[in-house]
Amino acid sequence: MAKLPIYLYGTEILKKKARPIAGIEGPVIKLMVDLTETMRKANGIGLAATQVGDMRQMLVVDLTAIERVGRDEEEEAAPPPPSEVKTLVMINPVVVDEEGTWSMEEGCLSLPELRAEVDRAERIRVKFRDHNFDVTELTTEGFLGRVILHEIDHLNGILFVDRIGRTRRTFLNSELKRIKKGEVDTSYPVVTALEV
Repeated sequence: MAKLPIYLYGTEILKKKARPIAGIEGPVIKLMVDLTETMRKANGIGLAATQVGDMRQMLVVDLTAIERVGRDEEEEAAPPPPSEVKTLVMINPVVVDEEGTWSMEEGCLSLPELRAEVDRAERIRVKFRDHNFDVTELTTEGFLGRVILHEIDHLNGILFVDRIGRTRRTFLNSELKRIKKGEVDTSYPVVTALEV
């Protein structure tokens, strides 16, 4: 397992569209494991391959963390041991249906210390290949759907700040410039636009 560095806003790879994966083989399995490990070590809820500099269409979501979201602090227990964490692996995901719209504040490991309200579909249906490369379909809503849409955006070269209005984005310009220069404090290794 490897804890990979996460590419920050301003790196060219985050604006590129990832390529489909043709099948399960050693390097694909390694990417699954490394993505999951990197997401957990960075305390993320989801992570797309492009965020670690890999141009394959794969994302992971920490379902255990999704289940914990929204609980009262009093109910919040210590995080489960790694062996009990449930991870959703999505290979070549495609959104086949969307319904409704709702707004929520989002953050991103590639845009540390930055949050903004983003409108997304309330209910989605996604077709993808799972960790066994079996064709799977998932219908979900709420926070899990939002996380999946956020990560699929990454695979298509779209960041959440691309989904907010131009005026709202103008207010974030100084923070975006700071991230682009790597002037952020993270608990995980990063790659900045200045390093590539």
